Amino acid sequence: MKLVAQSAPYIRKPVSVKRMMMDVLIALVPVLLFACIQNGWSGIYVILISVVTMLITELVCHLFIKWPSGMKLKELFHKEGWSKVKKQYTINNFTAPLISAIIYALLLPANCNGYVVFIGALFGMLIGKMIFGGLGSNIFNPAATGRVFVGVCFGSKLIYGQGGVGIDVTASGTPLAAIKGNLGMVGVALENYSLLDLFLGSIPGSMGEVSALFILIGAIYLFVRRSADLRACLSMILSFAVITLVASITTYFVWQNEISQIRDINLMMHPWNYHWNVFDLFMYEMLAGGLLFGAVFMITDPVTSPTTKFGRVAFGAMAGIITALVRYCGAYPEGVAFSILIANMFAPAMDYLMRGKKNTYTWKQILGLSLTLIVICLIVGFSVASQVKIGGVA
Repeated sequence: MKLVAQSAPYIRKPVSVKRMMMDVLIALVPVLLFACIQNGWSGIYVILISVVTMLITELVCHLFIKWPSGMKLKELFHKEGWSKVKKQYTINNFTAPLISAIIYALLLPANCNGYVVFIGALFGMLIGKMIFGGLGSNIFNPAATGRVFVGVCFGSKLIYGQGGVGIDVTASGTPLAAIKGNLGMVGVALENYSLLDLFLGSIPGSMGEVSALFILIGAIYLFVRRSADLRACLSMILSFAVITLVASITTYFVWQNEISQIRDINLMMHPWNYHWNVFDLFMYEMLAGGLLFGAVFMITDPVTSPTTKFGRVAFGAMAGIITALVRYCGAYPEGVAFSILIANMFAPAMDYLMRGKKNTYTWKQILGLSLTLIVICLIVGFSVASQVKIGGVA
């Protein structure tokens, strides 16, 4: 038997890489159109800058990586030399950076400065992908790499808005920022952002993350076409949902206990004390932020995820757990991009641990994952309980 070394993605079904990438582009169309219509030219500019930057970066770096042996630079401008270079550049070298560019742009607000978009796109493509050798060799998601970089370096420049109207995120303009540090304030937040608004996308936030409806439309297309792995997506959503349910129940009962001890009649009569329940908080957390977008379009990336069945389940669960820890215990209101990058680091280790074992599920694996989830639920439960304050005041 002859072993042939090849790069990712590794596909165990009758689906070509070309078709998978085209399906992802098609699945992104509803979200992309919604972002352009809602945000107008300010959103279109962000998308165009991202696309041009990543495509050119991919092309230039690919020329260096795949430069024909013995060929001189001046030969590039002749027909024979250009033909040699063109043979090394396939449709996948165009669609892959195009997908990364669109996803990266959709992770940004529409009013983002052009130079911030450019720097993040350049960093994401160079450091997140091309430095590892290009298509199929990267271990980090380029879009998440660029988004985390601009979030850390240019956080004050990210102005979130709706329909082109900027709202400063530091002023609790986004749904998640409105309840960060005190989930009990969801009653107040629901006065501004209803669950229907969160589902349809009539809220401020990153262009592609706000509308759960159009994300789910894209998800249905991807999974019907079998162009994305359902295990990683579901395990990320379900692990986050379990932790969020615990956080919601804990917050509700602690909040009600705080209300029962209030003696100030003005606080007792305030509507934020009564007009929400566990379901409201749970759905608010599930629909707000980038959880669904990350679970559908980012965690399912076949290049940066494990190749084994349980590996992908554990990979998605890790991303969901880290997202919950960042939201409920960390300093940032959102943690999807961070969680995906951290999970990316462990993907090779997950495959290594499964080496030589049957590509299936065992009771030990399920038990270990369940115990981990229980421990995280306890940590999050104690954390959110300590943060609950009536009226936002300790």
